[in-house]
Amino acid sequence: METENAPAELISFFRLLVDETRLKILGILAQQATSVEQLAAMLKLRPSPVTHHLDKLMEASLVRTQNANGLTSYELRTDTLHAMARRWLADDTLPSATLELSGDAYERKVLADFMGRDGRLKDIPAQQKKRDVVLRHILGQFLPGERYSEKHVNSIIKRFHEDTASIRRAMVDNGWLKRESGVYWRTD
Repeated sequence: METENAPAELISFFRLLVDETRLKILGILAQQATSVEQLAAMLKLRPSPVTHHLDKLMEASLVRTQNANGLTSYELRTDTLHAMARRWLADDTLPSATLELSGDAYERKVLADFMGRDGRLKDIPAQQKKRDVVLRHILGQFLPGERYSEKHVNSIIKRFHEDTASIRRAMVDNGWLKRESGVYWRTD
């Protein structure tokens, strides 16, 4: 698969994993839930950089926190990894996971016109029908049943465009994302 044709989610995922410390953290969390302090000791780092890496992994929904007996620990989100594998490695998507092969001809044309080679939006379409195609494409990054903070929603949208507020608002206005008390979720 060529980088210029890879979906933005796939590119973001692998950019996240390029960091050796994040890979080590995921390896440790694959074995057991672990606290920041334990991770810092295992990695021979201060807790501050470990927390930074954990925040990045949480933004990508690869890690979540759990609280037990007043202690916060982090665990690997295997459900996210399984969902990614289903999307990226499904038999019907293996030949090419490109924008050009997704959706019908109209959607492919709109995405080709408005998405750059890096998977980011060149511009937000003014025409509603085209904007909906782009928004549905971005909506595909949100897992059904998953709850997202506004910060997490913005980090996902930012992979595509800097104007996170307009895109987030359009998704809510279209009824594709629901919002309550600062928490967002996909409606389907």
